[in-house]
Amino acid sequence: MVTIKDVAARAGVSLGTASRVLSGGAHTSADSRSRVLAAAAELNYIAHGPARSLRRAKTDVLGLLVSDIRNPFFSELAHAAEREARRLGYTVLLANSDEDAAQEAALLRAFASQRIDGFLLAPQGGDSSALRGLLGGGMPLVCVDRTVRGSEAPTIAPDNAGGVALVLEWLRGRGHREVAFVGGPATISTGAERRDAYLSRRAEHGISTDPALVDEGDFQADSGAAAMRRILGRGMRPTAVFGADGLMTLGAVRALRAELGDAARGVELVSFDDLDWFALTDPPVSAVRTDASTIGRLGIAALVDLINGRAAVSQRVPSAFIDRAGPARATAPPLSPPTRRGRGRTPASRPDAPR
Repeated sequence: MVTIKDVAARAGVSLGTASRVLSGGAHTSADSRSRVLAAAAELNYIAHGPARSLRRAKTDVLGLLVSDIRNPFFSELAHAAEREARRLGYTVLLANSDEDAAQEAALLRAFASQRIDGFLLAPQGGDSSALRGLLGGGMPLVCVDRTVRGSEAPTIAPDNAGGVALVLEWLRGRGHREVAFVGGPATISTGAERRDAYLSRRAEHGISTDPALVDEGDFQADSGAAAMRRILGRGMRPTAVFGADGLMTLGAVRALRAELGDAARGVELVSFDDLDWFALTDPPVSAVRTDASTIGRLGIAALVDLINGRAAVSQRVPSAFIDRAGPARATAPPLSPPTRRGRGRTPASRPDAPR
């Protein structure tokens, strides 16, 4: 069994310093606190006796870590979560990982040093020693929007496969074959689920399976623009673009207008996640509308259940489709005949090659 001595040795601090940090004492430097918490997370240390009792004393404070507060989806989720927590008598401490795994780990360790009753998290995905430390220490935790591979933490998330199915039906009804897919990172559950659902079913909806039409980014606008430019740079001229979230779609719109000029108006756009200004573009952007407010409220409700010793289960929240397009086209010809300028590329540069 891991002891406090092991934690102190790993952190390179005295036993007294490790004890003060793990018991919630204030008389330690920020550097020592960070090192001790990191060591405790890496070793999956679970405090016992008075220190554990003090750390688990009820405070009516919850932690909330979102992936990108600039993303309207997470802003809406955080707003709804805070309101629901306040209604139930809790205060929320909010932090932003900015779609960065290292920043997420640092923030998780910082939260672990606070006396909070539970934690609501939109995780970056992948293996996280800091997250394992929270779970191993018995911290009540609920994931929102994204899952953590191998974790049994309850998750409140959108129905990604169902939302993609709505998009595929819409694309088929519009007569599109040459469709560009600007996806999110496969390391994050939402990116993987949306990409897998689209790639596995596009052929049955009459959509081209050419891998040159597929690229990915990191769920932020600049990466969406870069992915769209790469698709166009391969000589592809899609009649429609499907963005894996609102910010990626925003980036794709910018790239289309910069690269194609007025011809960009001939490309129809559809997004997983809706943004307020999508109705104002020319042409407007159709979208899967994910219910971020409901996800935030249900996440808090599940977390409070865990804190009070009740069971909490994972849930998938259905999405709606907002069709902003005009009358369906009889056909959807490319803007210009595709010219595969990239035929001489090396396998490593292909969008479907290992990254």
